Amino acid sequence: MQNTALQNTAIAVSDEASSEDLQFLEEQINEFNFATTGIYDAQLLVILLRDDAGRICAGLSGHTWGGVAEVRFLWVDESRRHTGIGSDLLRAAEDEARSRGCNKIVLSTHSFQAPDFYRRHGYVVAGEFADYPRGHRSIFLEKAISDRAGVDPAPTPGRGDAACRISVGLYRSIR
Repeated sequence: MQNTALQNTAIAVSDEASSEDLQFLEEQINEFNFATTGIYDAQLLVILLRDDAGRICAGLSGHTWGGVAEVRFLWVDESRRHTGIGSDLLRAAEDEARSRGCNKIVLSTHSFQAPDFYRRHGYVVAGEFADYPRGHRSIFLEKAISDRAGVDPAPTPGRGDAACRISVGLYRSIR
């Protein structure tokens, strides 16, 4: 017997979607989460490093919600890696999360990406998936940030690329 809710609905499977469709799905999940938890303080967190021409040379994106910050993406252009920029971005995210009342940061990385980088910054493994992708691991990390104890020192002026500047975006609320 077929589910009556699906009788007049076609399920479409695709490897493409419009940004509007993806945004709609995210908004629906967010609205459910807000209504269910009663926590409505979600905000995007975007930190960008731009060169003098305005091109993004590094960045971090995620959000804060309910006392937790989630880093979704942290990227540094290959030519600027190992200069301290990634550390500066992560520290800026931690400082901004703290200013928003967050007491921890969560993130995920793969075994071939940067787990040691995050461990050096005080993140601890909270769990992992084996064979994601095949032959590698997906690693989930977290860090308590409720106080300044044990936090990396402030960025050193002049580190990284002098032609770039970090800006923290306090973009629109997710809601």
